[in-house]
Amino acid sequence: MARAPDRITLDLFRDWEPPSVAVGPGDAETRGPLDLVITRLISAAIKKSERSREEIAQQMGAYLGRTISKDTLDAWASPSKTNNRIPLDAFVALIEATGDHDLLGWLPAQHGYVVVPARYADLIELHLLEEREAEIARRKAAVQARYRGGR
Repeated sequence: MARAPDRITLDLFRDWEPPSVAVGPGDAETRGPLDLVITRLISAAIKKSERSREEIAQQMGAYLGRTISKDTLDAWASPSKTNNRIPLDAFVALIEATGDHDLLGWLPAQHGYVVVPARYADLIELHLLEEREAEIARRKAAVQARYRGGR
């Protein structure tokens, strides 16, 4: 008699996804013209935040040392306000105010790079060193083989 399938235990290959190592926005937010992408990113960061737009604007202003109004924040997040672009320092303040670290990964991703949390830096360096050691070992073995074969 066949046993009933176990529906309680997670299937490692079906039910689990490894956590994301790099930060960055979703693909849907990064498609289209650059000005539209930026407004989508701003809007998504504001929506994901647990703070109100007024609180975000106030915290951004405190970070920058100048006044940022809710209306200014709304204009930066609006695709129809084509003459209103967020300055770089305000974009940094937005990341600080919303805590949306996915914004950090957007620009490097445009150029083939990723942003990873600092806790992974040593692991990445270790991997690169191991790759270099393996390359040196292969080259050393090739030189030894040529030397021994030339006797």
